[in-house]
Amino acid sequence: MAVYELKNRLVVGIASSALFNLAEADAVFRDQGEEAYRAYQEEHLDDTLDKGVAFPFIRRLLSLNDLSPDDPLVEVIILSRNDPDTGLRVMRSIQSHELPISRAIFMQGRSPYHFMPALNMSLFLSANEDDVREAVALGLPAGRVLGPAVADEGDDQDLRIAFDFDGVLADDASEQVYQAGGIEDFRFHESANAATPHDPGPLRDFLAGVNRLQLREVEQRAQDADYKIRVHVSLVTARNAPAHERPVRSLKEWGVAVNDAFFLGGIDKSTIMEVLKPHIFFDDQVGHLAGTARSTPSVHIPFGKINEPDHPATEQAQR
Repeated sequence: MAVYELKNRLVVGIASSALFNLAEADAVFRDQGEEAYRAYQEEHLDDTLDKGVAFPFIRRLLSLNDLSPDDPLVEVIILSRNDPDTGLRVMRSIQSHELPISRAIFMQGRSPYHFMPALNMSLFLSANEDDVREAVALGLPAGRVLGPAVADEGDDQDLRIAFDFDGVLADDASEQVYQAGGIEDFRFHESANAATPHDPGPLRDFLAGVNRLQLREVEQRAQDADYKIRVHVSLVTARNAPAHERPVRSLKEWGVAVNDAFFLGGIDKSTIMEVLKPHIFFDDQVGHLAGTARSTPSVHIPFGKINEPDHPATEQAQR
């Protein structure tokens, strides 16, 4: 068999807990233990799992492989704490939902996020907070899915992705200025450094991969005037003027781009999400996501000082 190269593809790792609704099976594991869980999964092997928080995002992302059927642009790989036996139900559910996912890593009781660099992954999604925090602590791009699953509208083929900026696309250096000195120090600092690009954050490379898909769409549109662009990327940040300029310049310096930008200056992000309707939204602050997760598939990126265990924002979120 020829070697299947991953280096030129957008590779996403996903835990079964993010792709499917595992609430019932997880309750069995917590209440009755591993052996009962194994028996439950065996008994329900042919019962297709319901769609989870990240399902609409993953389905649409994979659908973009129709732009290059013989050389897929996107690869999604299951990274699971299940053992191979209990993982059979996950793989059968994938087949039942007609998702083109054929590769998986099952590690009994252990997280496989350590394999992300070897698999060229620019994103790992899971509902397991410990796994995600450990991955991010190692410098890996991981996020925890939040909120209930939302309807996956079959007639809507667009893929809408929304990103916060600080602590997500960029590092959290400016956020630390805000936390230490308040809004006026933050605005002065950002104005003074408007021409200095931020250091990239955990999801900059994922955005770069999404941009490559968008470029392929543009090429397809040039060949076929009837082709409808599907991927739309938005920046949704609590920043406003004069702190808006540095993110725009940073994105340009990094060689990445967004289609739309929302500089909200403290306006509740959930009000924007209800109109924008992204299929996934990434933010580093649980406080912001508490509102968005009610209607939007939301992902917490536990990156930076504000997400350290002893930070007041983290302690409040855990209460």
